[in-house]
Amino acid sequence: MQTKEALQEDSKLIERNDIRNVAIIAHVDHGKTTLVDGLLKQSHIFRDNQQVGELIMDSNDQERERGITILAKNTAVNYRGIKINIIDTPGHADFGGEVERVLNMADGCILLIDAVEGPMPQTRFVLQKALELNLQPIVVVNKIDRRDARIDQVLEWTQDLFLELATRDEHLNFPVLYAIGRDGVAMYHPDDERHNLEPLFETIINTVPAPKVDTEAPLQMLIAALDYDDYKGKYAIGRIVRGRMTANTPVAQISREGEVSRQKVSLVFTHKGLQRVEVPEALAGDIVAITGISSANIGETIADLEVPEALPTIAISEPTLKMTFGVNSSPFAGREGKFSTSRQLRARLYRELETNVSLRVEDGNTPDEFVVSGRGELHLSVLIEAMRREGYEFQVSRPEVITREDENGHLLEPIEHLVIDTKDTFIGVLTETLAARKAQLMNMTNDGLGNMRLEYSIPTRGLIGFRNAFLTLTKGNGAMSSRLLGFEPWLGKIGTTRMGALIASEQGVAVTYGLSNAQQRGDTFIEPGTPVYEGMIVGLNSRPMDMVVNVCKEKQKTNIRSSTSDIAVRLTPPVLLSLEQSLDFINNDELVEVTPQNIRLRKRYLTQKERARARELE
Repeated sequence: MQTKEALQEDSKLIERNDIRNVAIIAHVDHGKTTLVDGLLKQSHIFRDNQQVGELIMDSNDQERERGITILAKNTAVNYRGIKINIIDTPGHADFGGEVERVLNMADGCILLIDAVEGPMPQTRFVLQKALELNLQPIVVVNKIDRRDARIDQVLEWTQDLFLELATRDEHLNFPVLYAIGRDGVAMYHPDDERHNLEPLFETIINTVPAPKVDTEAPLQMLIAALDYDDYKGKYAIGRIVRGRMTANTPVAQISREGEVSRQKVSLVFTHKGLQRVEVPEALAGDIVAITGISSANIGETIADLEVPEALPTIAISEPTLKMTFGVNSSPFAGREGKFSTSRQLRARLYRELETNVSLRVEDGNTPDEFVVSGRGELHLSVLIEAMRREGYEFQVSRPEVITREDENGHLLEPIEHLVIDTKDTFIGVLTETLAARKAQLMNMTNDGLGNMRLEYSIPTRGLIGFRNAFLTLTKGNGAMSSRLLGFEPWLGKIGTTRMGALIASEQGVAVTYGLSNAQQRGDTFIEPGTPVYEGMIVGLNSRPMDMVVNVCKEKQKTNIRSSTSDIAVRLTPPVLLSLEQSLDFINNDELVEVTPQNIRLRKRYLTQKERARARELE
């Protein structure tokens, strides 16, 4: 098994100066996708009259709606006759698995850092992964036009981060550029004239090393990503490490376990802009997509049939959260979804494993349940939303942390590094809330303008449900992000309690009069005309205990008519919970029912008698 270093020592290596492979890495919202938009537009891959728009690479509906990159994607541009393969990666920590597997395809990386926020937890994570793979870094300080930009301070923090993470001297020798990604401009110095992204193109060509490869050696390629379309079938995407890939040629597929099977490559594609271009042959150093291998999986090697040598598989960090997906068992089951059986649910979840490398799926305690583990709440909620849009109907439990045991049998739980940027007026309520969630303050900085940065170590359990509380406590004036630090001894019970739920007492349709009575006891989640069933959660009680309410109750008619009796009851607008808010809201004895049309909250046991029996058995 040959490593990258061993290959570079080979005397037959040639330098491919016609190509550069670079990944763009950053924390979420620091402007990666916007910068890629600029690179694509300025490399003239679009027609002059072509309507392009924004967020060109974020083609997925959820990516556009949430404003984040979820899936890593490849594109390629030409600059002065040199092909630059660009890999756009996600910035959110929950999608770190996407970053880990695609960095293998690059020789260099552009580290994007916001001129206000500076290095954030995910910046550290992605830079650490890049330096472990010995990628040549280029630092770009982005958004320097922001009113509160602090360029010198951010650059100092970045240099400190490199000093901490660098494993070789050359890692500390990196060029720094300044950019406004939205305007499509980059400069060698913040005060330079702002024209275009040419300084960035030039820096990529001069800094990122050209691939040194042996094109005559036996073929080797590691599969780093998969794609699918109805016409060509499954695409296996990766970088050719050595040799050449030719269409209509038999190859060896080597699984993660080392099993070798004979396959045939049908078509070979390289990237040009956003299109895949069919080529008869591709050489080592190229990033290609190949068809014909329907059983291809991420982390497997495609090799020469005569010399089937495997490459090291991609090591992916373990998941930290799990939740149970089950067949919908509510009285409304089967009304709104196309796929609702356990067979269909199981097939879809196991199919997700082919492309979602940091996900884990296991069969649950019953044939109708499946335990799905992921990197965080967002990672799992994106999967739930994708399945819902595809027509699946199911129910999910509250997220739980995945624990471990050390060699002495002590229970360990995941601990995260939490960074909060907010105004100093909210420090009191945040400190109180986080203390109840077992968070420990590691660092606090004040920029002198009323902006605070707080750094905590906090158990992953303490972060479940905190995002919504954070937005409420800071009135939207704050940003938070976290990354996994490791596993530490269990910190004991976390004292976060929610008020009780308002539970529908019977099946029917919610009416104004019934909801008016419910609103005297707390906040409601539904509007008049909403179908409900017994055991469905329709609101939040203002007291700690659960309360059963009849939201279908209509006002009794009398023979006495009054001039004011027909005036409509005025209701307070309901609190409409999103999918993430619903997952944060529920307790262990509650579930979220997910269908293509609705998201409902419900008790695990629907009738009062069943809930009373379950309490007795606890």
